[in-house]
Amino acid sequence: MSTSVPSAPPVGDTARRGSPLRIEGLGLQIGGATILKDVELEVAAGSLVGVIGPNGAGKTTLFNVISGLMKPTSGRVVLDDRDITTASVPARARAGLGRTFQTASLFPKLTVLENVRLAAQVSLGGSGSLLRFPRRTDAATELARDKLDIVGLSHMRDAMAGDISHGDKRKLEIAVLLATESSIVLLDEPMAGVGSGDVPGLVENIRAMQREKGCTLLMVEHHIDVLMGLVEKVAVMYFGAIIAYDTPQRIMENPLVQSAYLGTGSTGTEAA
Repeated sequence: MSTSVPSAPPVGDTARRGSPLRIEGLGLQIGGATILKDVELEVAAGSLVGVIGPNGAGKTTLFNVISGLMKPTSGRVVLDDRDITTASVPARARAGLGRTFQTASLFPKLTVLENVRLAAQVSLGGSGSLLRFPRRTDAATELARDKLDIVGLSHMRDAMAGDISHGDKRKLEIAVLLATESSIVLLDEPMAGVGSGDVPGLVENIRAMQREKGCTLLMVEHHIDVLMGLVEKVAVMYFGAIIAYDTPQRIMENPLVQSAYLGTGSTGTEAA
């Protein structure tokens, strides 16, 4: 997909309220195979960083380790100077870590508004029930309506989440994240399966997440033209290791990156 995306705004345009993330010497071995190899990555608070690489490079695995779905063999995950390497998935969420997946993860039999309202209730200190705490639910409903307006789904608030288009489901996921207290968000291929007509809207939604919440965003995306117009820095993964981390322009000019993608040279990195 080739889609024209406006350049990323200057770094100073976004309030830096998000949390910094550090990955220190992260390694993962499964059955003798090296899946992640000494991964080092530092993401500044409030920045938007892309992660690219060929299929099987370890991008989603890295996200799984950061979000607590997989435990590393070595190294640390540090969120806002707090070591969360051994923390549970719920504990990481309470610490401010949010995530989307390659396939939309919503409640299909709830309405669009109810999906966001549940997230808003928990964010406001309530329960994940649509029936309890009526005052808090009123506040959550107001918050949910506001977030749906930001992503352009207000007109769909009464539709069942399972019935809306894939592109709108992606927008709904962003509205859910906007309703939470996430200070850092992992976006795993947000454009996957999305029609070209929906891409500009999703791009604006991602920018709105940064603008509204000042989130730190780490994003895996195969559509390089889209990603390069969004992010401030890019990490390139190859066989479980990060082989380059720089601005989009420098990444595109990097001969090591070109070699890894074209398969015409050696990176000096062993296959995982």
